[in-house]
Amino acid sequence: MKQIFIDLRSDTVTKPTKAMREAMATAEVGDDVFGEDPTVIKLQETVATMLGKEKALYVASGCMSNQLALKAHTNPGDEVIMEQDAHMFNYETAAPSIMSSVQIKTIPGVRGVFRAEELLPLIRPDVYYMPKTRLVEVENTHNRAGGTIFPLDEIKKISAFCKSNNLIFHLDGARLWNASVATGISVKEYAQYFDSVSVCFSKGLGAPVGSAICGNSSFIEKVHKWRKVFGGGMRQAGIIAAGALFALEHNVERLSEDHDKAKYFAQELSKIKNLEIDLETVQTNIIIVDIQKTRKTPGEIIAVCKENGILFSQGTYTSIRAVMHLDVSMKQVKFAVERIKQVLQ
Repeated sequence: MKQIFIDLRSDTVTKPTKAMREAMATAEVGDDVFGEDPTVIKLQETVATMLGKEKALYVASGCMSNQLALKAHTNPGDEVIMEQDAHMFNYETAAPSIMSSVQIKTIPGVRGVFRAEELLPLIRPDVYYMPKTRLVEVENTHNRAGGTIFPLDEIKKISAFCKSNNLIFHLDGARLWNASVATGISVKEYAQYFDSVSVCFSKGLGAPVGSAICGNSSFIEKVHKWRKVFGGGMRQAGIIAAGALFALEHNVERLSEDHDKAKYFAQELSKIKNLEIDLETVQTNIIIVDIQKTRKTPGEIIAVCKENGILFSQGTYTSIRAVMHLDVSMKQVKFAVERIKQVLQ
């Protein structure tokens, strides 16, 4: 008999609902490389309007959208500033150096957030023997910090700093929908302060494939070219774009349910001896659980939980991660809490 798991590894593990599958199966399609797929066109226009940008381009993944932004914005040898725990720095397989030949300069943050006033010392002098500081990137919500929200007031300050120093400002907004639902601030309000924005459909929104990169028309024209170079030209992509459209229409507001599940889960697990959770970081759907006091490795904790039907992923060298999503119910979350208490206490 196949074991049933409560899968808390990521919000990417969701599977299309029956209604989403029907929307995908009946999608009108065409050749997107020729710009003739009506469903892709509708998705791109929808996302651009939602974010208040001139254009959007549908791409295969969040990693691709981020890397396309770097490729279109920078020249080889440029330097890019981002927080030291940023997804682009830690989890995109050194793609900035491989695909764009740029150097990353990291800045330490507090729960994933750095301040505008901390940027000035990082700007390189305009001399030939140093890289050119070209772009600043922020992540909202911040994955490795535990789904934390980058404050809008700080985004405004960093945006003003970038404009005054002729720097490009990029947002890795893979979970921007979560930040928007949690704060009540529209994605359009967030997006207006950035030159480019990456958003993802296959995480909290529950679509099976895809992200979008958004910006002005000339930027998207460059990105479109580089998408082809990266091997990202897709033909009848409307089949998967329909899943993303369905997700935008049906799965945004329900993200608040995931946030409620995360808060409950974090509060209950924080009562378990030797587990530590910074409850102030539990702002959306991600929970980082520090397990150092158990004197076990993340791998050991993950393994014993798996034996008991609960799946976690590794957060850092000393923590495990749980992510709430539409395929796990509050009933399952409560069951997982009780099972974990039995196993770890």
